[in-house]
Amino acid sequence: MFREGELRPMDAEQLREYGHQMVDFIADYYKTIENFPVLSQVEPGYLHKLLPDSAPNQPEALQNVLDDVRVKILPGVTHWQSPNYFAYYPSNSSVAGFLGEMLSAGINMIGFSWITSPAATELEMIVLDWLGKMLKLPEEFLSSGQGGGVIQGTASEAVLVVLLAARDKVLTRVGKDSLKKLVVYGSDQTHSALQKACQIAGVHLDNCRLLKTDSSKNYALSPDILCDAISQDMSNGLIPFFLCATVGTTSSATVDPLLALGKIAKKYGMWFHVDAAYAGSACICPEYRCYIDGVEEADSFNMNAHKWFLTNFDCSALWVKDRNALIQSLSTNPEFLKNKASQANMVVDYKDWQIPLGRRFRSLKLWMVLRLYGVANLQRYIRNHINLAKYFEGLVTGDSRFEVVAPRLFSLVCFRLLPPDNDENHGNKLNHDLLDAANSTGKIFISHTVLSGKYILRFAVGAPLTEERHVTAAWKVLQDEASALLGSL
Repeated sequence: MFREGELRPMDAEQLREYGHQMVDFIADYYKTIENFPVLSQVEPGYLHKLLPDSAPNQPEALQNVLDDVRVKILPGVTHWQSPNYFAYYPSNSSVAGFLGEMLSAGINMIGFSWITSPAATELEMIVLDWLGKMLKLPEEFLSSGQGGGVIQGTASEAVLVVLLAARDKVLTRVGKDSLKKLVVYGSDQTHSALQKACQIAGVHLDNCRLLKTDSSKNYALSPDILCDAISQDMSNGLIPFFLCATVGTTSSATVDPLLALGKIAKKYGMWFHVDAAYAGSACICPEYRCYIDGVEEADSFNMNAHKWFLTNFDCSALWVKDRNALIQSLSTNPEFLKNKASQANMVVDYKDWQIPLGRRFRSLKLWMVLRLYGVANLQRYIRNHINLAKYFEGLVTGDSRFEVVAPRLFSLVCFRLLPPDNDENHGNKLNHDLLDAANSTGKIFISHTVLSGKYILRFAVGAPLTEERHVTAAWKVLQDEASALLGSL
């Protein structure tokens, strides 16, 4: 079927040869990553002009493909692993994470149930217990009890599956016809994934309460405002059933008061979910563990190992106290999936803890990260980024033209260029222009948010290769572009 010399679907020696070429290519990419503009500078549709209209009829050489990657693909890549990447939140790669991803791709099994690959299920349970213990999560979240951990693709999937579990749990109690009465609560700083989860789960968006926050509480969700909203909804015959709190909000990395919110959720019989997608990683350090105090009140807890934990995307860790709530909501058991171990309830089948049937061997990369770096080095890694953010914060406060807008808790600094004559309308345009100017240099990439009506610049430290010199250089870019903008007024 395949001629001599052509690449066969799977041949051990060809894999060795081609794999070496690919590893060399990727290693060279990381060695030269600082040479690329961090934010891709291409125009929409650029690639259509560079690639043919149809696939080749005959095979091409790997070197030709890699040449095209270098010349045509990489210019259209925004380099998330660049040491000059400071936008959104980090999405970490690492040698250990890459090796685990490579091994997972090499084995390429689909571990939806225990029998399809016992090691995949059991390793996932073990590494999530390891990580849960590093975070000092309550024992109810560990696999030895009624709960346990599962790797989702993203935090968006995590909030969706627990919302579905909470929905079905409450509807069992109040009747399926009550779906239109169910109410979800979060803050106006809660990730938009909560709204999407409501749309998918059939919860009307009018019943998704995103309660207002302000600078007086550093944009954290107020327990008093939550109680008022719940009381009003209940007086209108609605049913509060789900509360989402955040540890490290997207806009400003603020932390909601978990203990107080959890007690409110318990009082009203609501499912309490904690989204610590970004900042959860920092909580492996004893000095930052306090930010998830109150997690003992939660029904579910989520953090993204692929954000700030040296684990290649995707790897979102979700723990629940009651695994049966997930299983009852998400389980299907067609004849072709039935087997002795599952039928006897002797094993965990992760297909019943997630939306899709298929799942990859993602626990391998988390296992390799934990083993090849160890807890102490992972803690040092997190602390280093937080110290670099403190350093950047000091640079901002040292320039009277700028201000820090929100307290820095982790490795995110929210800041802005002050408008001349305190003209706030002009201030928003000024900071928008500063963002565009800085990103257009290709030297750095930062992103923005809006807090209290003000356009704010976000500087998130967390790329694996970032050092103090990169932070210093980024600040110089911002200062230079600010000077040019202010000089043109």
